Amino acid sequence: METAQSRQAAPGALTAFARFVLCGGAVGLASSFAVVALASRIPWGLANALITVVSTLLATELHGRFSFGAGERATWRQHAQSAGSAVIAYAVTCVAMLVLQQLVAAPSTALEQAVYLSASALAGVARFAVLRLVVFARNRSQVSPTLPTARPVDRAMARAAAPADPAVLCRAA
Repeated sequence: METAQSRQAAPGALTAFARFVLCGGAVGLASSFAVVALASRIPWGLANALITVVSTLLATELHGRFSFGAGERATWRQHAQSAGSAVIAYAVTCVAMLVLQQLVAAPSTALEQAVYLSASALAGVARFAVLRLVVFARNRSQVSPTLPTARPVDRAMARAAAPADPAVLCRAA
């Protein structure tokens, strides 16, 4: 049976962020190819939805096991929280693109990519913070250093410090 001491320690913020980018980037890249392949057989919207669900599940597992140092499977609650943060990140990129369409009548592909990637990066940093500080925070708190125990009190010192007379004890209370 695994104990708190046998679990691996959580990585520092910079290491966790590098792992988050690596895992998330790899899943994102694989997802982009998967959407194209699946969209040749079913409607693009459905393909995108299916790949988004699968990639979010996969990324959450990777983040739980690798990025944030939990070393174990993500719980259903962590999956739900991660999915919520993914939905919010998706909304941020959609809003950014809608705002661009309102501000620029015919944006160039380069401008669209710049806006989309900037919004994705901003959403990714926010998602990292949510996953690290909320979703996977419980796993880090379970791995705590051993606290030093109090020194045993010397009996002679304890007897000298405590009054022996019951009348003195009653007055002190």
